[in-house]
Amino acid sequence: MRKATALRQLRVLITVSALTLGVAGAGGAPASAADHGCPAGEVFATNNTAIITDPADPRLRTRLTRFDHEVRGIIHANGARPGASELLDGIFWSGDLKQATYERSREFDINRVGRDGLHHIAGVIAKQYHQESVLTFRCLPRTSPETDAAEIQASGVSATRLHDALVANPEARDKLGGGSVTLDGRLVLVVPRADLSPAEKFTKDLGVDWNTVEVRYGEGEFVS
Repeated sequence: MRKATALRQLRVLITVSALTLGVAGAGGAPASAADHGCPAGEVFATNNTAIITDPADPRLRTRLTRFDHEVRGIIHANGARPGASELLDGIFWSGDLKQATYERSREFDINRVGRDGLHHIAGVIAKQYHQESVLTFRCLPRTSPETDAAEIQASGVSATRLHDALVANPEARDKLGGGSVTLDGRLVLVVPRADLSPAEKFTKDLGVDWNTVEVRYGEGEFVS
């Protein structure tokens, strides 16, 4: 989402998925994913290219309104249908800087899109906003052979709480790299399926009751 360092840390955070070479529903699973409780595809993206280490940096207060409109236009122009969009506060651990970095981004729901179309849309966003890569997630049944990731959502987590937990837990920051929180306090953590156990432990360490957590399974990808 930002630079190579942040992306390496993010790789376990948010997974990617379903793309179409501008043709909605082409390739992969059917365009609709309503039966999985989430949209056909999700894109996690930003127009930020800087490394931000100060939580009081004014750039973290942006609502990315223009970016939201522009990405919706990209989605529509490439044959898909834009759904809801939500602001995220991301907190990631930089191994190079030995400190937490911050980023304001948006998650975009995309409907009427298949694997190839989602991939193409993410690639367009990456190129237009000079991102090293853009993350996508495509919901799939847990038993699908394409399922390689999980998206964890849990209420009651603030950005400050996530920051403090990440800084205090060397194992979690090395394994997971970081996470994102919505403005209303919902943790969004997308991880490789193989790392679901440490992600569950980290979520519990945040004080979240695992019985209240929503876990979605699917396919994740970074698109350059």
